Amino acid sequence: MLKSKTFVKKTRAGGVMKIVREHYLRDDIWCGSEACRECKQESTVLQAEACIESNLCPYPHYVVPDTNVVLHQIDVLEDPVIRNVIILQTVLQEVRHRSAPVYKRLKDMIQAKEKLGNINNMEILFFYYFHLKADGLKVVLLTDDQGNKEKAEESIDEYVKNLTANPELVDRLALSKDDKAEIISSKVLFPEHLPLSKIQSGIKSGTFLQGTFKASRDNYLEATVFVQGEGEESTEVLIQGLQNLNRAVHQDVVAVQLLPRNQWVLPSSVVLQDDGAAKDDDVDGDEEEKAVISAAEAAGKPTGKIVGIIKRNWRPFCGMLNVSQIKESTRHLFTPADRRIPRIRIETRQASTLVGQRIMVAIDGWPKNSRYPNGHFVRSLGSAGEKGTEEAVLLLEHDVPHQAFSQNVLSFLPKMPWGITPEDMIKRQDLRHLTVCSVDPPGCTDIDDALHCRELENGNLEVGVHIADVSHFIRPGNALDKEAANRGTTVYLCGKRIDMVPELLSSNLCSLRSNVERLAFSCIWEMNHNAEILKTQFTKSVINSKASLTYAEAQMRIDDTNKKDDITESLRGLNKLAKILKRKRIENGALTLSSLEVRFHIDSETHDPIDLQTKELMETNSMVEEFMLLANISVAQKIYDEFPDCALLRKHPAPPPSNYDILLKAAKSKNVEIHTDSAKALADSLDVAKVDGFSYFNTLLRILATRCMMQAVYFCSGMDSDFHHYGLASPIYTHFTSPIRRYADIIVHRLLAVAIGADITYPDLMDKHKQSALCNNLNYRHKMSQYAQRASVAFHTQLFFKSRGILNEEGFVLFVRKNAIIVLIPKFGLEGTVFFDSKDKAGPSLVFDEEGPTLKVEQTTFHIFDKVKVTISLDDSNIQHQKIRMALTEPVIPGVSVAAPDVEPQAKKPKVDR
Repeated sequence: MLKSKTFVKKTRAGGVMKIVREHYLRDDIWCGSEACRECKQESTVLQAEACIESNLCPYPHYVVPDTNVVLHQIDVLEDPVIRNVIILQTVLQEVRHRSAPVYKRLKDMIQAKEKLGNINNMEILFFYYFHLKADGLKVVLLTDDQGNKEKAEESIDEYVKNLTANPELVDRLALSKDDKAEIISSKVLFPEHLPLSKIQSGIKSGTFLQGTFKASRDNYLEATVFVQGEGEESTEVLIQGLQNLNRAVHQDVVAVQLLPRNQWVLPSSVVLQDDGAAKDDDVDGDEEEKAVISAAEAAGKPTGKIVGIIKRNWRPFCGMLNVSQIKESTRHLFTPADRRIPRIRIETRQASTLVGQRIMVAIDGWPKNSRYPNGHFVRSLGSAGEKGTEEAVLLLEHDVPHQAFSQNVLSFLPKMPWGITPEDMIKRQDLRHLTVCSVDPPGCTDIDDALHCRELENGNLEVGVHIADVSHFIRPGNALDKEAANRGTTVYLCGKRIDMVPELLSSNLCSLRSNVERLAFSCIWEMNHNAEILKTQFTKSVINSKASLTYAEAQMRIDDTNKKDDITESLRGLNKLAKILKRKRIENGALTLSSLEVRFHIDSETHDPIDLQTKELMETNSMVEEFMLLANISVAQKIYDEFPDCALLRKHPAPPPSNYDILLKAAKSKNVEIHTDSAKALADSLDVAKVDGFSYFNTLLRILATRCMMQAVYFCSGMDSDFHHYGLASPIYTHFTSPIRRYADIIVHRLLAVAIGADITYPDLMDKHKQSALCNNLNYRHKMSQYAQRASVAFHTQLFFKSRGILNEEGFVLFVRKNAIIVLIPKFGLEGTVFFDSKDKAGPSLVFDEEGPTLKVEQTTFHIFDKVKVTISLDDSNIQHQKIRMALTEPVIPGVSVAAPDVEPQAKKPKVDR
């Protein structure tokens, strides 16, 4: 139905303009009910027998939730018990503006055909009331809004509580204001949060600072607020004590007020975790807090207190239920798996069923009268300790998108059987005749890169790096592209891979497997025998890899003097050039750091780890690394020259001087001098750092230096001026060599393709603001994938030690704390905190020297890098946080017990950013 609206508008010149706008009212929107006899509908989504066992609504009915219900009770709506739901277009749009995560969950729940017209709540009720009245169906408007409750059939709380066949659904209700009032004490425990208007004016005047709240893993009474300053500068504000933390939760955006300088303190060296029984909402007189908040120190860091919350970044948290000791109580404490998240008080009638289960809980609020936030049960994930359950937990906790690819995404994959067509060859070089081969870890199926080296007629060498042409298959803006951009990276767990792109691409059509023709993007150099680049060429190509080798297989070929075939000679040429390239990089100031990477041997039937060892690196590892670095640098310069405002680059900021404090102290304790004025100064001093009789000293020093580094990040060239990569000592860098597993590389491929005329551009590619927003997501996904990988290694380490009993191993003290030492076990790449505690009330004599740093326990003094002996075993007494327990055996300290609250494989940082 065509309608028109007419109105007048005043022009700038003072005249009046008549405007007529046409709009259309659709008369073909069907009601979607199976029971309807009037609508001419091709399909239905609302059942004719819309019955659910309910004391409140025993009749057949459909449910229409308002915006507040969708925003606050999405966990209930997601339950399969709740069927026959009508989502209004107005509700959908309002949710979209108010909460992106809830909007995504809502979109996943409904299909496009279920959307209704943009009409208000009462109109939709009247429409369905008269439309379906003859069919015996009613419509129930569910609301959380006080103003709407008079018009609604029922509130969401009453509706769910009266579902007689599904009492467990009550646990998934977010707490209402009335419910919250019932469970908080009358005693005010925290300062009132300031209203947003006061916060904004305070930030504007400089009274308050805005930043992101980062809770400590090691100390629940301490946190840091990162305040972004001008440009890349940021300030860290230390927060200590429950009242100063003031109900902020990890990742919240907060307003912080600096304390007077005479109240500034240093970060606590006490390791403290909130594992004890609940203190019944008492934060006063807490002895632990007194131990943490030290006296004011002249050299203290900026210290402050939280005065308000600007934005909550709550999500459903994984963890386990601590059942109340009060008989028949329905209120219990939930302990999150992430130690940075406070425990959450929930109400559930399923406590006996949920014991021993990993569950998800959402926070509803944190009143000033409550020691802990209040929340509600979301769902169970399975029995704790089971591989499938723990894997689900680590993926959820690290926000790794791991759902199966949708049919919409899969629809953009090439149709099989696939082959290279004449059209594909128009702008490509045919390199199928070259002796190209790939070198990867064992079992690798997503082969991104391949190499070749041959001698030219003029005596120079031609070296090629050939990268999978993923951008040929993933076109800008389609569903496949958007999904890959959201995922950002492939996540590698122990024995499992969460792909960024569907398997048809990752392990087949894009993978540069041997003896099949594949599309590639090639970077080809002409070099002399001193590895000096004489000419660089970028081209789309077709290759046919002659061999898919592991690092060990490639190394054996190089070392076997009897082998003279083309593949082996190509590898030897590459290896010789790589050594020269590496030497030049190091001479220019590139860092060679160290981290212990562990590798599991997995049983093929049970998929349990049967062996654990640190990875050994070969010359071929370095060979591949050098040419990937060279390709990335060459491509970075090319795309920046062509697109100075929108090149996607990668930088590694220089660490602030304070980051090196622990490294300098550790070196000084062994009378070794380390210079940190520049990357080259650091690299040179690390090269000569030796201690007689201590062969492992240099490796430990490099491990410690790795901990001092900043995180490398993606950025858009038009939004930044500092391009330098500190670790590689390179003025410019990007990622080009792994497009199967990194979305950043796909963007770089598109930029390079446009630069050489092999493809056309599109608006988003040239928009520096959109590129910058994309970089933020890629940095986040990359960081979370690293954390997920470490968590997977930690869990498999526990499985490995489960049947090993008690092992005796040598280790080294890596850090010293006020009440603990952190020990590294090189053999297994394990790192664990060993507390010093005594059964006596007096406790052991502990003297901590910050300057050393040293910890004197009775008559024994611990320094960084001291050699110790420990026993290692699995402690599963706390099923929520199973851990590898370390007990000190040498040196022996009489009367002192030692324990490790948490042990995990050493946090790995890549030695080279390839």
